Amino acid sequence: MKISKGLHLLLLAVPVRAFSPSLTSPGNYRTQLHSTQIPTEITPNTQNADNDEAPLGAIAMSVDELAEIMGGKGRSRLVWDYYRIGIDPLKYFRNEASSGNVLDTFMQGIETNDEDIQNLLPSSRKTQPLGKDALERLSSLYEEYGGKLEGGVAKLSHVSRANDGTTKMLIELKDGLEVETVIIPWFDKGWSTICISSQVGCKQGCTFCNTGRMGKLRNLSATEILSQFFYALKICRLASIPKLTNVVLMGMGDAADNPSEVKKALKILTDVDLFHMGQTKVMVSTVAPSPEAFKLFQDSPCVLAWSVHAANDELRKKLVPTTKHTMDELRQGLIDTLNARPRRLRATMLEIALIDGVNDTDEAAFELAEFSKVLMKEVEGIKLVCNLIPFNDIGDQRYKKPSKDRVQRFQQILWENGVHAHIRTTRGDDESAACGQLATKKMKKR
Repeated sequence: MKISKGLHLLLLAVPVRAFSPSLTSPGNYRTQLHSTQIPTEITPNTQNADNDEAPLGAIAMSVDELAEIMGGKGRSRLVWDYYRIGIDPLKYFRNEASSGNVLDTFMQGIETNDEDIQNLLPSSRKTQPLGKDALERLSSLYEEYGGKLEGGVAKLSHVSRANDGTTKMLIELKDGLEVETVIIPWFDKGWSTICISSQVGCKQGCTFCNTGRMGKLRNLSATEILSQFFYALKICRLASIPKLTNVVLMGMGDAADNPSEVKKALKILTDVDLFHMGQTKVMVSTVAPSPEAFKLFQDSPCVLAWSVHAANDELRKKLVPTTKHTMDELRQGLIDTLNARPRRLRATMLEIALIDGVNDTDEAAFELAEFSKVLMKEVEGIKLVCNLIPFNDIGDQRYKKPSKDRVQRFQQILWENGVHAHIRTTRGDDESAACGQLATKKMKKR
């Protein structure tokens, strides 16, 4: 069975969520989470908790939309020239220090090197300035965030880097809540993937996931989602990490619980005049709270992934207790959505977190194979792959990581039944932590 090159690259890119030694301090940085209690001192900003309309910052606007406010496309394009290299023009043209706390040493002297920065800009705008009026107009778009993107919408709270280069950013939002973003570099291939969060916490309650234990605190706005990409661009440039070519919305939260803001962010990420990411290299993942969850992204410039974890209804309910529909009902929602999409966007990934003795059995593999075959039969031109994810320890005694032999046996059964299956490459696990662990720990300390 063949799969598309784009889906193959995304498979390589999908991260194992982990963090490791800090970039900013010597020695190992290790945390162990024993409680996920959310402290009462934090009062979440509920403005966007239920998909209320959130204010758009400049980074969430098209060139034309921004031009109307900035007073011309020349100014608008210049702003985007800087966003694409991870520089906030408000800070740059006002000669403000960058990032403030976490990366002071790491970034010292780099952001103020005008010649290096100008060499990254289009030749027609290398020396073009933004004057006081333009900067005031730009700042007004971040009024809800303290008047700026960097340090206003969000700031870097912690950066850590594993031995293999996998880099985790903990990003603090204006209300003090934090989300995790991961950069997964492939130095031998010359490209990197970013794993982005769409919510603070998650309400789906997957029993094997620390983020699910946090519960949902609130949605992220499109501006906050894109701020993660902005900071990743900055880190890649300053740390000589290969350029970002793949995006997966598989961080904290479920994209289908925040569709409005995620869809806005997808448009910006894939706009050829903005971040210009390839549509087939942007993946949106959901547990699928309902069959309609997939349809939310039917017209979006991305490929879809489904966190399945088990094809058996009873077992799936155990792993994802918020499940309210049968797997057949949810699958039909995906079938209907994929059939309504362009053929080039009919690639899809079924994600299975394999847990020792729970859902890694031969029986579970055969069930998944039969479940997948229906998708392959009902969707013309589908490119389907099952992504097998060996469980990451989160300190729950009920669940353990399966053996390598068990994972390979699971894969073999799928292959023998005509279903392409990929075992996720573990990255950044030398100081491992499940997604949401670092953010939850810091909240607990407050």
